[in-house]
Amino acid sequence: MQQAAVDTTPIPQGLTDAEVTERVESGRVNRAPGGTSRSMWAIVRANVFTRFNAILGALLVVILTVGPLQDALFGVVLVANTGIGIYQEWRAKRTLDQLSLLTAPAVTVARNGERREITLEEVVDGDVVELGQGTQIVADGQVLAGDALEVDESLLSGSFVTAGQGWYRADCIGADSYANRLASEARRFSLVRSELRRGTDRILKMVTWLIIPVAILLIFSQLAESTDDSVGDAIRGTVAGVGSMIPEGLVLLTSVAFTAGVLRLGRRQVLVQELAAIEGLARVDIVCTDKTGTLTELNLEVADVHPLDGADAAEAESVLGALAAVDPEPNASMRALGERYPSPGWTPTWRAAFSSARRYSGTGFGEHGDWVLGAPNVLLEAARRDGDGQGTGGDYDRAASLVDQETRQGRRVLLLARTRGEPRSDGAPVGQPVALVVIEERIRENARSTLDYFASQDVTVKVVSGDDPRTVGAVAARVGIATAESPRDARDLPDDPDELADVMETTGVFGRVGPQQKQAMVRALQARGHTVAMTGDGVNDVLALKEADLGVAMGSGAPVSRAVAPVVLLDSDFGSLPPVLGEGRRVIANVERVANLFLTKTVYAALLCLIVGVARVPFPFLPRHLTIVSSLTIGIPAFFLALAPNAQRARPGFVGRVLRFAVPAGTVAAVCTIAAYALARSESGVNQTEARTTATITLFLVALWVLAILARPTNPWRAGLVIAMAGAFAVIMAVPGLRDFFALNPPRAELVLSAIGIAAAGGFVIEMGWRISGWVRSRGAEAEKAED
Repeated sequence: MQQAAVDTTPIPQGLTDAEVTERVESGRVNRAPGGTSRSMWAIVRANVFTRFNAILGALLVVILTVGPLQDALFGVVLVANTGIGIYQEWRAKRTLDQLSLLTAPAVTVARNGERREITLEEVVDGDVVELGQGTQIVADGQVLAGDALEVDESLLSGSFVTAGQGWYRADCIGADSYANRLASEARRFSLVRSELRRGTDRILKMVTWLIIPVAILLIFSQLAESTDDSVGDAIRGTVAGVGSMIPEGLVLLTSVAFTAGVLRLGRRQVLVQELAAIEGLARVDIVCTDKTGTLTELNLEVADVHPLDGADAAEAESVLGALAAVDPEPNASMRALGERYPSPGWTPTWRAAFSSARRYSGTGFGEHGDWVLGAPNVLLEAARRDGDGQGTGGDYDRAASLVDQETRQGRRVLLLARTRGEPRSDGAPVGQPVALVVIEERIRENARSTLDYFASQDVTVKVVSGDDPRTVGAVAARVGIATAESPRDARDLPDDPDELADVMETTGVFGRVGPQQKQAMVRALQARGHTVAMTGDGVNDVLALKEADLGVAMGSGAPVSRAVAPVVLLDSDFGSLPPVLGEGRRVIANVERVANLFLTKTVYAALLCLIVGVARVPFPFLPRHLTIVSSLTIGIPAFFLALAPNAQRARPGFVGRVLRFAVPAGTVAAVCTIAAYALARSESGVNQTEARTTATITLFLVALWVLAILARPTNPWRAGLVIAMAGAFAVIMAVPGLRDFFALNPPRAELVLSAIGIAAAGGFVIEMGWRISGWVRSRGAEAEKAED
């Protein structure tokens, strides 16, 4: 059984229940304005009040005024898009709020002389709050008591406790509290900026500037050539042209793709605190991870104890039990000791809490002696430097040999040493080595498969641990990490960033890594153009978690690590990362795919408006015609394509790639459409409805070919999707009632065949362009790979 820790700091009296009630009633609570996610009104406002909705809404009012209602079908699409966007974000908000409750930091306060665990927002003015290793400072205040208390104030995310424990009084709470503001910000639901969103915003700005002059030209040309009898038709043509230039579903499907990813990951016990974090992991090419809790199980067990220099084994076991019992914030090693050895009930006289910077902890037990427990290399080196033999006990070489032997087998080794009084805070204590404690870790069952998956996706995993390099290397070798046979000791790493980057590029396993070094390693990799993810669960990982392109915290880790990381693995399972990577790649690749569809439409619509405006001929479509084409070749299929599986690796240059596809494809579609329209108008006996039907058939077939290209690689469901869209259009053309509803009247057969031939020629041009550009890209990739 694990022994209960003996608290060396007494519990303060704290506030009484009556004082707490009075403060709550007067509003003196630690509650900042706003919640952890966007309000329902904010979601509605963001989806309804957009510039494109404003344009389409105005066009809808115009069509409802001049009629008929069939030409107002794009209004149904407008309302549906907005409704879907609101519903998807509401679902994501609800899921995020529910998951956030699982990781919400609990606060321990003293009330009526007793410990009480409450939520952060239940803290009131004057509450006495307990501090422990890894807890974040939840409000500003004054320290009342401390035991080996150390606080890191270097983070932009607020201060947190790195070692020891204590109590402080919360004097500045709520919206006035610096810590509260930052802690809330760390957990806020946000559509943070990302390359994907920045690219989408750039595209939308370009479209906005394109719409203005083209729309003015189209309006004047259509109205100038109209007669009293054809004003309504001219207005409908203008609405069709302007409305078709707007990629109204692009923003919606981007949000749908993100939020669907959040929901999928939520079901896998992965909390995504920022939506763009899904995209972040998809761009990652290096994952830095600790050993303990990721590659190995969180629970440890004591494998052996080696007494040194004739030390009493029974005394060593009593000391180990005492040290575990008095540690108020036991780590995994201390918990293993507490489960193995009972507490002798000794009373501590002093205590030095464990710190990842010092690598040891210590406690004095009066007549039972003063003891330290920590990294053998730190404590043995201090003993060797003692010089007069009093500290080494004559057993240094045997201890070093045992440490080497055990660490090469992948075990963790701690040294128990007797010291002469309380150690100084500015260096390792000099003590007499008494025993080596061997702790064993178990490899996670899914560690090897997880690493194999990353390797298959060209993602490099680097193990960055505070343990002995030989231990880390042995564990890494068991799970197949590259270069595990030559781990590096972080104490020997260069300080120069360029030299450190050189080492990071060629080495995969590091031991004895301190918190600042982890941060420096992330920076060095980023300086070489890598996108870095950092996983961690402890206080010593926080600096690196904040520095990395994507921080991933374990749900069982320190509260501060969960607060600063955009992604939290609630089940603390490293094996949950591959699904996150998969979701990210799904989002990025699919959003790029649908962006190609929407931008192709914008290009051909703008060119048609421009050509028609200059030529001063009636616009070749009514709004209902473009509703058919855009719904069957873009809107409906894009919704399915945005959510489809896609393992394509994310690449930079989103906007450039979209424009390189959409501009040529849209140009070809516009040229083919205007050619078929002009041919139909030049034929005698062909009325305007038949000419518009010819243009609709041509544009639909070219757009369908574009859809078929973007749906590749082809599989049964994607092929079925394209065939279903073609079938739907065929049904509309074949059923008289539907033809009448959509104002379609096919001309004679030879003109229809001409339209099909023109569309086929356009599709062939797009196909060849797509294949040639793919060949050029593959040759470029091969050349890059050869250079590397």
